[in-house]
Amino acid sequence: MIAIFSIATLIALSLQTTIPRLLPMAALFPDLVLILAVDLGLRHWGALAAVMAFMIGYATDAFSGSQLGLNALMLMLVFVLAYWFSRVLISRSPAIGAVAVFGGVILQNVGVYLIGSGFAAPMNLGTVLLPTLLQAAVTALITPWVFGMMGWATGIARLRSRGQRE
Repeated sequence: MIAIFSIATLIALSLQTTIPRLLPMAALFPDLVLILAVDLGLRHWGALAAVMAFMIGYATDAFSGSQLGLNALMLMLVFVLAYWFSRVLISRSPAIGAVAVFGGVILQNVGVYLIGSGFAAPMNLGTVLLPTLLQAAVTALITPWVFGMMGWATGIARLRSRGQRE
């Protein structure tokens, strides 16, 4: 599981740091790393998943060049909320994941903005919320496909590990 999420994180971070620079509107690119954190919270319960979510956030900080620890904090918060969400609703469906991702993108973007600005109120709230809502919608739309790819990859890894033990 560690290897699969590490590879997926590297791919997601590589895409997230290069492709938005090529798009005229960077908010159209989904937050793939956040989807991975929500996937960990919904499907993989335990201390290892929490450590992996923190490390994904820390790697995001290292790749993006932002304040060290800020994305790690926000992704841990999203992970904990996704974990709580799945335990309360007793469901791990892609629809629940899409709702959790939508809320997670909003929480992360607004949280990063507020902490980064020293909790100063924005002059025009629309300049912060409109791109955030757009990115949340795009990210929620691709969530089922990313969950499917991660489920397929973990299934293949489990089959190979079982075959090696026998």
